[in-house]
Order: sequence, then C-alpha cells, then structure tokens
Amino acid sequence: MLPTIAWDLDEIVMIDQRKLPGQEIYVRCRTAKDVAKAITTMVIRGAPAIGVAAAMGIAAGMKRSKATGTRQFTVEFNQTCDMLAATRPTAVNLFWAVARMKRSFGAGALAGESAAELAGRLRREADAIHDEDVAACRAIGDAGATVVPAGARILTHCNAGALATAGYGTALGVIRSASAQGKVAHVFADETRPFLQGARLTAWELVNDGIPTTVITDSMAGLLLRDQKIDLVVVGADRIAANGDVANKVGTYTLAMLAHAHQIPLYVAAPCSTIDLDTSDGSGIPIEERSAKEVTHVGGTQVVPDGATVWNPAFDVTPHRLIAGIITEHGMIRPPYVESLRSMARGAQA
Repeated sequence: MLPTIAWDLDEIVMIDQRKLPGQEIYVRCRTAKDVAKAITTMVIRGAPAIGVAAAMGIAAGMKRSKATGTRQFTVEFNQTCDMLAATRPTAVNLFWAVARMKRSFGAGALAGESAAELAGRLRREADAIHDEDVAACRAIGDAGATVVPAGARILTHCNAGALATAGYGTALGVIRSASAQGKVAHVFADETRPFLQGARLTAWELVNDGIPTTVITDSMAGLLLRDQKIDLVVVGADRIAANGDVANKVGTYTLAMLAHAHQIPLYVAAPCSTIDLDTSDGSGIPIEERSAKEVTHVGGTQVVPDGATVWNPAFDVTPHRLIAGIITEHGMIRPPYVESLRSMARGAQA
C-alpha cells in the first residue's frame, strides 16, 4: 500500500486521489491553507483520512507561524482550526481531530509553553492521530474478519480502504484481514457514482493487493443480491449517530435496503472517532452537497445536456435497523445500538 498521507520534513505529502488509477501523483502541502484546499477538492478524502489531514495541517500551519507572542499564536491557531473545520461538513472525524488538537494546545497553553513549544506539541499530537488511525484500522480489520465466512463473496461501496484512512482501511481493512486468512473468494466493488471512488480507488487497491475483484455499476447490486451471489456487504462510515444510524457515501442506503430485502448482512466498519454520540439520530447529520459538475461531467466530458438541473448530495443515511453490526477497533457492536455505542464509548475512554 502506498502511504495516503505522510510528512516530508515540514511538508505534508499526499497522493492525489483524483488522478488514480491512471496516474500516481503526489501533492505537497506547506501550509494549512494548502491542506484545506486538498480536503475541499478531494485530493484527499475518506472520513478518517480527512481527520488525519486536518490535524497535520494544523501542525504544519502553526510550525510556520510568524506570531511574535503566545497570545497572537493562540489567535492564529484558532483561526487555523476554524478554517480546516469548515472544509467538509459530514465527516465527524474532521471535527474530532480538530477538537483533539485544541485540547492538546489548551494543555500546553495552561502549562505556560512558548509558541515554539506549542508548535512541537501540535506536531506530536498530529503524529499520534496518524499512527493511532493505522493501528485502529488494523484492529478493525482483525475484528471484522471474524464475521467473514470461508469462501466469502463480499460487496462494498465507495472506498473505505487505505486511501480513505492513514493506512490499511476500514471496510477494506476487514477484507484485507479476511483475505490474509484465506477467507475471501471475490470482492464486488460498486463503481460509486458520481465520483467513482469504487471503480477508481477500491478496485485499484484490491488489484494491487492481488484480491480478485469485479467492478459493477451501482444499479447492478440488486441483481447480485437477488441471485445469492453475495455473502455479506461491508461499507465504511462518515458519521455514526448515537442510535446507530450511519451516514456514508450516497447509495449506501439503497444498498442496505436491497441487502435487508434479500437477508444478506450489511456491516459498517469505522473507528470510534466516527461515532457522534452528540447526534441522537441520522436526521441530525448534515449532508454535504457538492458541485453539479461531478454529475454533469465524466473525465472532463459533459454527459448531461445544458439546462438540466442537478442534485448532488455526497452522502445518505442508513437507518440502524438495516445494519447487522458496527465493527470498531474495540470489536463488534451489535443492536441495540443506543446502549452498545454508549457502553463502547465508556470503555474506550477508560
């Protein structure tokens, strides 16, 4: 696996996911503004990866601060956090990472650290967030592999792989761990319109890993499920509400309904940083709407006639009743989710 995001001295280097699979091009970010632009334009995407990028962006930005005193440094820090938090509204990992950087900064400021010491503290915290995400994904993979039967045929949607995290992946982490145990016969990847994360990114990761892969259009999933050619569905998440409702790439709700109708279990794989206990249910999750051009154009070619309007929500919400289990780095969470999610959160904080 190529690294999704990494330091090169004081610069942040990330693979440009817009160019895959045709080109492996890396973008270098020197400032927090560079990172904010990379998140907004989807150079980097995926809820955990966005959180990691934001933390690293804050650290990079404050390393280059020209503030002459701690007070000015604090003002600039808060402005930087606000800028990065405004990049995308749905993925809660973004806000979790920014809040964690704020807590670290606050502890240092309370201890009377200088601007230089605070900058060093922020770099260490960003590194910890990065490394913990990789470790969490591997734990998610191992926990999820336990529900994968031998000879499994797995369907996944969007990209919840190494590219969507700091490394290894969530849904694809489950597939990777199960494949290492010899359990995976085949993976079917929804192409995931309109940004084609499944066709471009998931298939690229799986092919590079040597895992048998077939790309299907989103509208073909029902036929596969009807004909009993799928044993389980595994997807990622951008935000999980307190009752277990899950926001994920648009099309996940449709897939969950189809899987439920055909009695095929659907699992959600996500780190605990994706869980939002402050949002009671899916109706409170903000849904990002993106540019119409993502729908009207494919590879720079316009495919929708002028004059047609476009609706382009990036995410939808899957009700908790359609989810067989939520796989986290602390293990499998089962219904009833209101109790199990809160219990897991208490255990994670202990």
